[in-house]
Amino acid sequence: MAKTGKAPNPNPRNEARYLGGALDGTTGVHPDARRGRGVVSNGAGRYEREGRVALDDGWDNLDEPAPPLRTHVMRDATRSIIARNTSPDIGFDRSINPYRGCEHGCVYCFARPSHAYLGLSPGLDFESRIFAKPDAARLLEKELRAPGYVCKTMAMGTNTDPYQPAERTYAITRAILAVLARFQHPVGIVTKSALIARDIDILGPMAEQSLAKAALSVTTLDHRLARKMEPRASTPTRRLEAIRKLSDAGIPVAVMFGPCIPGLNDHEMENILTAARDAGAVAAGYVMLRLPLEVKDLFQEWLPAAVPERASRVMSLVRNMRNGLDYDPKWGERMKGTGPIADALSDRFRLACKRLGFNSHRRPLDVTRFKPPPQAGDQLSLF
Repeated sequence: MAKTGKAPNPNPRNEARYLGGALDGTTGVHPDARRGRGVVSNGAGRYEREGRVALDDGWDNLDEPAPPLRTHVMRDATRSIIARNTSPDIGFDRSINPYRGCEHGCVYCFARPSHAYLGLSPGLDFESRIFAKPDAARLLEKELRAPGYVCKTMAMGTNTDPYQPAERTYAITRAILAVLARFQHPVGIVTKSALIARDIDILGPMAEQSLAKAALSVTTLDHRLARKMEPRASTPTRRLEAIRKLSDAGIPVAVMFGPCIPGLNDHEMENILTAARDAGAVAAGYVMLRLPLEVKDLFQEWLPAAVPERASRVMSLVRNMRNGLDYDPKWGERMKGTGPIADALSDRFRLACKRLGFNSHRRPLDVTRFKPPPQAGDQLSLF
């Protein structure tokens, strides 16, 4: 391994790993090792003082077979579970993320830079080094019982997916939902996983009291493209099946067309919205591709590897909607973009929603039912 010339780091945790076999360009990660993953590299995060690249050391070990990159789930010893948000262009002020990192491996995920805070790479580390919060349900109950807590809809799936593969083993999301149900606390969930249907037994009764809604994110109906963009998420067909199951159970369900990537999946907008309506969705939303911090480099590295015939056009269109930049974080613009292409996409979405009957009868979740249930040691009421 060769240093890049940055200051020494006594404990480098996110060096680009050499995993055997012929190297893929300068990424240091062999294609066989990252098969089934999203991005193609594992560069250091922005807070690291040292970066590393893989080089042939002359010992002929490049012919060794590449072992697969395995997922490691670690305990997150967080002391609080409700995250607060003050962003003016986001429609919620609190959320819960049962996991840090996401094995779905969506190449475009705007949450990838958060792994840099852990001293890990927003690249392959983000999708293979997952932090689970097994104490989440206990912490949530404690925070909901805090004096002065004011109930508003809790959002889940706003950073990393609450139904990613680790959830099958740890069931942290399910435990959180059980607490919210006991407290009669409203919740809105966004996911790319059909696993959400497992929790219909909790979400169904909550929805009857206007305490639950869900949204399935569908980015493409092309299974091959989906496998490249979001390799370990549920297939588009299974997501549509999940919409149908949720709808049949009386749970209000929306479809999220996000991210909309001009030149790659934008032409599918109307077909996706129609397929979701036919499956039972009653609302829809869309978000333009966002490329903050390390994501812009990871995405541009992935494009020529995954869709070489579209790479240059995609980035040209993205910059057209971002004032000539790879990303423009201005409030109110970062979700939709600006300019004629962004305006055309917005018009297409609006007209499709009108034709399909989406978003015409949105009913807010009920925050008035919130009531902490009795617990051992509570003084009995005389009335």
